[in-house]
Amino acid sequence: MDPKMIGVLVCPKTRGPLTYDSATHELISKKAKLAYPIREGVPIMLIEEARVLD
Repeated sequence: MDPKMIGVLVCPKTRGPLTYDSATHELISKKAKLAYPIREGVPIMLIEEARVLD
């Protein structure tokens, strides 16, 4: 994932920053405790598609 793109994207729920988890290929919102998937190089920024983090 391009670091410049990560810097532009924000969590749709909190409007906070995201970090990239290379192990799971997800964008992580620590504030919302959500992990947004990346499918075929495209981040899926839908709250209903996000995985809830513990």
